[in-house]
Amino acid sequence: MNDDNMSFDDEYDDLLAEIGRAEDEDERIAIHEAGHAVAARLLGKPLGGATVNPDQNGKYGGLVWGPRHSVAFGSDDDAADVPELCGQLRDLMPQDGEARGDAADAYLHVLDRCIELAAASVAERMLLPGEPVPSVSDVEQAVALATLVCKSAEAVERFLAFCEQQARDLLHPHGPIIMALSIVLKIRRTLTGAEIDDVIATTVAGLQLAAERRRRAEWRKGELAAERFRAACDHPDEAALSQSAPDRMV
Repeated sequence: MNDDNMSFDDEYDDLLAEIGRAEDEDERIAIHEAGHAVAARLLGKPLGGATVNPDQNGKYGGLVWGPRHSVAFGSDDDAADVPELCGQLRDLMPQDGEARGDAADAYLHVLDRCIELAAASVAERMLLPGEPVPSVSDVEQAVALATLVCKSAEAVERFLAFCEQQARDLLHPHGPIIMALSIVLKIRRTLTGAEIDDVIATTVAGLQLAAERRRRAEWRKGELAAERFRAACDHPDEAALSQSAPDRMV
C-alpha cells in the first residue's frame, strides 16, 4: 500500500470516528442515497445534490434533495414536512364522482416519489447482504403520499408494494451505476446534482466501452476460428490434388 492510500485510509477512519459511524454503516448509507439518486434520474427528475454526512441535529444520516429543496424528497427547513403537506392536500384531492384530470400531475407525482423512496431499500437489497435497515423518514413520507391516492390502509400497502416492484424493475439493470455513485459519495461525502450526473455519465461510458471491447474481442475470436477452419479445409484439398497429379515422362 502506498503512502497516498494510507493517508486516505487514515483520514477516512478519522472521519468515521468523528461522526460516530462504522465503515459498513457508511457503505450502507452511501448505497441507500445512491439508490434514491439513480432512481430519480431514471425517472427524469432533476437533483440538487446528495450527501452521506449526517445532520448535526440528528435529522438524517444521509440526504438526497431536489433542485429547489434543502431536504430530501421534502421541502425547505422552514416549511411543513411531507406528511404535514400531504395532510393539507388530502381534502383538495378529487372526491368520488369528481373529474380527476386536473389532479393528474398530483397522481403522477405520488407514483414517482414513492418509487424513488422505495428505491433506496431496493438498492441495499441489490448490493448488500441481508435486509435493508428501515428508514423511518422514507416510510413516513411514502405512507403520507400514498394516502393522497388510496382510500384504505390495505390500498396503501398494495400501492407501496407496487412502487417497490417498480423500483426493483427500474434499478435492476443499473447495479454498477449505483455502486459507482456510492463509492464516489463515500469519498467526496457531498455531490451536487451536476456532479451526480457526471458520475453516472462517466460510469455509463465506461460500461459501454467495456462492452464494445468484449464485442470486438468476441468478433476477433470468431475471425481467428474461421481462419483456422479454412486452413484446415484447404490443407487436405492441396494434398489430394498433389496425389492425383499424373506422372510426366521427359
